[in-house]
Amino acid sequence: MLELDLSAEIQALRHTYGDISEVVDVARLQADIARLSEEAGVPDLWDDPEKAQKVTSALSHKQAELKRVSEIGQRLDDLEVLIGLANEMEDEDSAAEARAELATLGVVINQLEVQTLLDGEYDDRSAIITIRSGAGGDDATDFAEMLMRMYLRWAEHHKYPAKVMDTSYAEGAGIKSATFEIDAPYAFGTLSVEAGTHRLARISPFGSADKRQTSFAAVEVIPLMEEATEVDIPENDIRVDVFRSSGPGGQSVNTTDSAVRLTHLPTGIVVSMQNEKSQIQNRAAAMRVLQTRLLLLQKEEEAAKKKELAGNITASWGDQMRSYFLYGQQLVKDLRTGHESGNPASVFDGNLDDFISAGIRWRKRREDED
Repeated sequence: MLELDLSAEIQALRHTYGDISEVVDVARLQADIARLSEEAGVPDLWDDPEKAQKVTSALSHKQAELKRVSEIGQRLDDLEVLIGLANEMEDEDSAAEARAELATLGVVINQLEVQTLLDGEYDDRSAIITIRSGAGGDDATDFAEMLMRMYLRWAEHHKYPAKVMDTSYAEGAGIKSATFEIDAPYAFGTLSVEAGTHRLARISPFGSADKRQTSFAAVEVIPLMEEATEVDIPENDIRVDVFRSSGPGGQSVNTTDSAVRLTHLPTGIVVSMQNEKSQIQNRAAAMRVLQTRLLLLQKEEEAAKKKELAGNITASWGDQMRSYFLYGQQLVKDLRTGHESGNPASVFDGNLDDFISAGIRWRKRREDED
């Protein structure tokens, strides 16, 4: 006789779900959605496209967050109904379905619980990721492209919209750098733990000596700022270069010079954009990213000064944060959290959630200790 009893496991998930709902504050979310829906319904909203984009984007993010939380509650209810039917009908197929759903819900609730740890000033924003190849020649530029695909696949798995904003292709394999946007609630807070130096060790496919090659790539993650009005950049501090967008191998893909490169002379920060349709759009996008980087630099300098005054100076946690071994023992290991995977192919295919969750929990512990 079939007797499926998952009540203890479901009770534990409901307890965690209750804590999550309290932190997320469903009532506040619903109030925010009602307010933003009213603003989005104003007839002349699109007379100001920037404001309209800000309102509709915020509304979309809030609705997605509420839907995600609400759906988990409904799935828990449905699971209990499924268990009841399995026992009543003595249906082993339904029992197997219930066990599988329980496991899936455990993963989903764990991910949502991790999201509640994201309480930084910009954590709820979408993310702009820049990847730059480092030392290692063709292996490094190939590695940079592997990382870019990894994050885009991660976004695809989660059904998050992603848009490549700029790509600088290497003369040989891969890319010198790339900048892309992932538009999702808490994308910045989630992916910010991926920032730092990534290291790849493998037998190089570009050499003939079958020797192990170590190469590096840097990952930068910043929040997408609708406005960065706190940073005023004098025109004299910026050099603007206009150039022709390029594809793999340096081939031109545009008939006009629409790509834009902004150089902030006092800091040396460089931002390039080439994937918008016009030079004006590329310049506007580049300016927004530059303002964001300067705003974050300003806040980092202020935080560093406070630590110096307090006598507590520590190295940046992001440097040398993960190693990927593709020879001998196949392994991906996070050097901060100790989390590892023996399946690098799966990691490079975007299955990063376990690494990200471990990173967020590690960072939260560090913050609580400080």
